[in-house]
Amino acid sequence: MVLTHSSHSKTLNLHHKLLDSTEAISTSSTCESSIATTSDGSGDFSCTEDLDDSSTLVRLRLRRRRWEVHQSVLEVIGQTAIIRLNRMPIPSGVEVYVKCESGNPGGSLKDRLAHGVIEWAEKHGMLRPGQTVIEASSGNTGIGMAMVCASKGYPFVCVMSESFSLERRKLMRFLGARVILTPAKHKASGMLIKAQELADKHGFFYTKQFENEANAWIHEQTTGPEIAKAFAQQGKRLDHFFMAYGTGGTILGLSRAFRHANMSTKVHLCEPSNAPMVKSGIPTKYPAPGEGPISSFETAHPLWSPHLFQGWATDFIPKLLATAKEEGGFQEIEHVASGDAIATSRLLAKSEGISTGISGGGILAAALRYAQCCKKGTTILAILPDTGERYLSTVLFEGIPAEMTEEEVMICNSTPSKPPPSAPSMSGILPADTDSLFDM
Repeated sequence: MVLTHSSHSKTLNLHHKLLDSTEAISTSSTCESSIATTSDGSGDFSCTEDLDDSSTLVRLRLRRRRWEVHQSVLEVIGQTAIIRLNRMPIPSGVEVYVKCESGNPGGSLKDRLAHGVIEWAEKHGMLRPGQTVIEASSGNTGIGMAMVCASKGYPFVCVMSESFSLERRKLMRFLGARVILTPAKHKASGMLIKAQELADKHGFFYTKQFENEANAWIHEQTTGPEIAKAFAQQGKRLDHFFMAYGTGGTILGLSRAFRHANMSTKVHLCEPSNAPMVKSGIPTKYPAPGEGPISSFETAHPLWSPHLFQGWATDFIPKLLATAKEEGGFQEIEHVASGDAIATSRLLAKSEGISTGISGGGILAAALRYAQCCKKGTTILAILPDTGERYLSTVLFEGIPAEMTEEEVMICNSTPSKPPPSAPSMSGILPADTDSLFDM
């Protein structure tokens, strides 16, 4: 059992909260709250409802600072940095910011999802102590799940297509997870079918990130209010927000948070230029309960084609994204070519010192392209889902050598490279004896 859209309004009612040491912040439309809009339209939050603490992530996010002592790695998830770009090609008078989700302890935006769905399942008795958790993931959700499950003592199994980067497999296994690979030709839908098969066979708890409303809930409670509060504190109006979709949970949760905060921000949804599924308007059909091998889709989308954006645009439109569309959660659709994404990611690293993957490069490429037509005073935010280190074995790092280049060899040879002085002799002491030599 997972939290589904049909139970959203009834079940989430009691769990919309964000507590601060001096103020309580809520993004819930069902909360008895007063939300005042500032002169710049950014929104001010206050809530008088007595809210419980069903999620550590929600309860601590806006009052626990990262430099403080924490009781668990899970308390460090969220509150990621928003950074202004200064050396990228941005028109004068336009401000472009990025929210760097690589600052999460697992290195990506998906840490939030992993913590949220696991704590929700614990809270509602869906997950037994010691039960194995399973999810189908391109890697970032899997890494986040592996981290959360390791911290809480749950075994974790990730089902992942063999087409995704080697770094992701190794990181999950490093965190104690087991990784089951599916054939690349089976695409993302094959991953989900395999995960369901294994869950049914072995009694694993399947978190179903593509349809689990707790996925959207955690972004409505944390990511969205973080953004709203950050710009309100600066006295700035956020005009445009750019992001892509994987599960659809982030855009559904963020758009709800923006709406409840009375923000006038226009949300731009990015998708691969060679897989224009959302733009096409062709919906994904979802099977009736109990029908088909998987509840997340009936058949693959006809306009999907392979692309380089790991974690973007599976071969079906997720239920959470369909819900976001129904709710008017995004106003514009931006198409991005993989070449532009790679070039932007590399330029960001060299110009600003910020590392992001192909996904982040794609989102920022769309934001920078749009910025060229904006008037002075416009403020834009792009979310960077992960770090470039997740892509070391991919085309993003193609052509970046491990050995010294000719230029580097010339620099090296410009000085004599004198050897260091020899260490003083310590005759009679064997290497095996040196461990106790300095044991004072």
